[in-house]
Amino acid sequence: MGDYRIIEVKQDILADNDRDAAELRREMKRQGTFLLNLMSSPGAGKTTTLVRTIRMLRDELKIGIMEADIDSDVDARTIAGTGVRAIQLHTGGMCHLDAAMTRQGIEELGTEDLDLVVLENVGNLVCPAEFDTGAARNIMILSVPEGDDKPLKYPLMFQISDVVLINKCDVLPVFDDFSREAVTERIRMRNPDCEIFFVSARTGEGFEAWIDWLRRETAAFQKKEDDHA
Repeated sequence: MGDYRIIEVKQDILADNDRDAAELRREMKRQGTFLLNLMSSPGAGKTTTLVRTIRMLRDELKIGIMEADIDSDVDARTIAGTGVRAIQLHTGGMCHLDAAMTRQGIEELGTEDLDLVVLENVGNLVCPAEFDTGAARNIMILSVPEGDDKPLKYPLMFQISDVVLINKCDVLPVFDDFSREAVTERIRMRNPDCEIFFVSARTGEGFEAWIDWLRRETAAFQKKEDDHA
């Protein structure tokens, strides 16, 4: 057999992405636009959560949404119906977004006049957690029907998330094996500093606390930028 070399491709790719993400984060800071990366498994309620969030904040903040999917524009059309600026990103079969893809979306969306931009990542609990998008904060949605054991099975997703929204709390009486205490303990085990909100995007339960967090974080982000201006 001939000689061959082993090249650690994934490590090189991730290192390059981390550099791109750090630069994008600096650019968004200078611009004063608060960028969030929203992740979850398919069907956890990302788009429904975004719609309710937009309706509660659109009179206070200028908001833009980037919807990422392997195909279709269903979610972008739903978001556009709320009246905010929205674009659809097709990943061409990729199961996640990276910093370069996020930058393309930002350039297409146009974010200079926006206070808050949310990137709705591809529905997946594995790949999106591995790639830094350049967002200021990572938000993750776990829905009640998925079970309270997901922090044990997908540790990285919970480790990198600044906020976990436990969605579909309105169906807790049906899924009575889902324990608020157990899921909280398991999330804290992965990430002691994570904010946890129990919500229902369908009924609005718990949304005031989530919206208050968004208000505070966006204002603090913009104040920090004003202080450096």
